[in-house]
Amino acid sequence: MSILCGGPLLEGVCCLACARWAWKRCLHTAGHDSETWGLATAEEFEPVPRLCRYILAVYEDDPQHPLWEPPGGYGINPDWLILRRTYEDNHGRAPPYILYLDHDHADIVLAIKGLKFSKESDYAVLLDNKLGKRKIDGGYVHNGLLKAAGWFLDVECDILKELVEKYPNYTLTFTGHSLGSGVAAMLTLLVVLHRDKLGNIDRRRIRCYAVAPARCMSLNLAVRYADVINSVVLQDDFLPRIATPLEDIFKYLFCLPCLLCLRCMRDTCILDEKVIKDPRRLYAPGRLYHIVERKTNRSGRFPPVVRTAVPVDGRFEHIVLSCNATSDHSIIWIEREAQRAMDVMLEKDDIMEIPAKQRMERQETLAREHKEEHRAALQRAVTLEVPHAYSSSKYGTFNEVADSHRWSGESSLGSSKTRENWDELIERLFEKDESGHMVLKKSQRDD
Repeated sequence: MSILCGGPLLEGVCCLACARWAWKRCLHTAGHDSETWGLATAEEFEPVPRLCRYILAVYEDDPQHPLWEPPGGYGINPDWLILRRTYEDNHGRAPPYILYLDHDHADIVLAIKGLKFSKESDYAVLLDNKLGKRKIDGGYVHNGLLKAAGWFLDVECDILKELVEKYPNYTLTFTGHSLGSGVAAMLTLLVVLHRDKLGNIDRRRIRCYAVAPARCMSLNLAVRYADVINSVVLQDDFLPRIATPLEDIFKYLFCLPCLLCLRCMRDTCILDEKVIKDPRRLYAPGRLYHIVERKTNRSGRFPPVVRTAVPVDGRFEHIVLSCNATSDHSIIWIEREAQRAMDVMLEKDDIMEIPAKQRMERQETLAREHKEEHRAALQRAVTLEVPHAYSSSKYGTFNEVADSHRWSGESSLGSSKTRENWDELIERLFEKDESGHMVLKKSQRDD
């Protein structure tokens, strides 16, 4: 009898739990993901609209007769376009791309196109992965994207090295949209690990802007490479938030709302502590820039604001139930809203009438703040016990010290034997201090 009486009570509790979940999920908007982040400045966000236009130019089948040209054009000088590769040129190994020498901004740009639904080769890149299949530099990455990036590095290594050495004051920028963003992030990781292939290029000259980024690397790598990789997300974009492996997403393209709802319910039932300690779970890479231009319970679009941070927990972990989840993934909308946000920032700077000398000082201050924020993120990753995470030491960042001891002859994609030798080298050079941080051994410091 008591069991029969408890049935309706249990049913009521379940209904209340489901109602609470639905209420919280419907109230959760993209603005909540970044509400505690700081605002981006015009100086750091300046490359984003310009790089979006370069990516958009790759989508054109005929650059002489553009179909998607934004107001003001793509800003590309045909004489500075070094090369342009199509699907036929790449033989299905990687998406189309352009290599552009931007003299106006002292930048060498490689822009990569996103996923094309009618191309089987793009799906082949996505399908070439399983959870935990590929490990590199102490973390997990998407295998297909890494192989595509390795192909890029092998094919274009010579011309990139030539340009880097010919223009020593130029930055080297990799950028891409959607599928291309994942390839660009993986290519940046490989170039940083193998700088000797590009004439020992300074790490500070390398940067990446992943637009509408794919979740392509584990949390420890996403935080560690935040000094060179930047991800740009427009409001409700679904791809940086959906934890479903990329190789499974295309199966649900014709019923994406069903997939989003199912992932919502599943992710809500998983504890954040369990999620963050899964070493194989992939995340959007690097420093995040979130463009927010809609508000809760408000219709229409507002002047966009750009928030930025290097988060460890709360890294776009919740799907947003929004009718804009797919449209915010469009490179056309991202370019438009990024330019609007940039115009708002410049307008505020013009009103303040900041002198040129003060602008230079602000850029130096911004660089220091980003460096400190990166160190704090590395330390928080260690505090939260993120697998394979380590913090920087007062003797220099772990990456800087490790890179100085890296030997040549390592393949682009790494190997298990090299990984073992690398771990032995780390154990020989480093030790943990009283607080658990990795620091150089005293014998190494004396040397």
